[in-house]
Amino acid sequence: MQSLSATRIAFIGGGNMAQALMTGLQQRAFHMQHITVIDPDTAKHAHLQTTLGINTSASLTAESLAVDVIVLAVKPQQLQSVAQSLAPLLQSQLVISVAAGIRTADLSRWLNGYQTMIRTMPNTPAQIQAGITGAYALPAVSATQRALADAVLQAAGEVVWLDDEVQLDAVTAISGSGPAYVFLMIEALTAAGVELGLSEAQSLKLSLATFKGASLLAAGSSTPIATLREQVTSKGGTTEQGLLSMRQHDIHGMMQAAAAQAARRAKELGDQLGAQA
Repeated sequence: MQSLSATRIAFIGGGNMAQALMTGLQQRAFHMQHITVIDPDTAKHAHLQTTLGINTSASLTAESLAVDVIVLAVKPQQLQSVAQSLAPLLQSQLVISVAAGIRTADLSRWLNGYQTMIRTMPNTPAQIQAGITGAYALPAVSATQRALADAVLQAAGEVVWLDDEVQLDAVTAISGSGPAYVFLMIEALTAAGVELGLSEAQSLKLSLATFKGASLLAAGSSTPIATLREQVTSKGGTTEQGLLSMRQHDIHGMMQAAAAQAARRAKELGDQLGAQA
């Protein structure tokens, strides 16, 4: 099996998600001269070369794409034109798409039927290598290529492999959109603290540490989440009253409705983006 250190990677697009992956690879002592970023915005090139030590190119060429892995990291609205330019230059490279909403059937069509590809849904904590990515591989992807993709994607955090591409809409609703739900809850808990007499700085610090600590405890424990919740909830105590209020406002129903609407919108966007000729 080819080692990650020997892998050559081309990132088409040098935005936030590409930089998150490259930063993670850099922290894993990846040979950064094996990476080329292809981006028409030449203003980014010097910064990327200096901070990450990678190669840059302003256009797609056979030379810049003489790699093992191509990561499509452009905006979804740009992917069709990029794919059509990329198609004649493909040979046997593994194509990984991090463009939200674009289904493999549509991307393959734009790539003249190319099938060696993986579609992913990362999330924004990838920017600090604490993300999680949902990934789906087409059958044409070999076990070796899948393992290689797993190693690349793990540079930004954890990876969950899916058996059905349709599940990526659910991944989008849970982990893709999920950070915004968490940020909203942090905002709400901070505001509640201010209402109860804390300064905003005090309340924000308490709220952030609470979310961080609870998440780390849950992630590092084999105890079921419900049991961890029960361990904080004394009979007749303060937490019990707080949870009672949440249940009266149907916190579970609100979260399920939010996820359902996000998943519905993910499907709609996939339909709209894929409708391009």
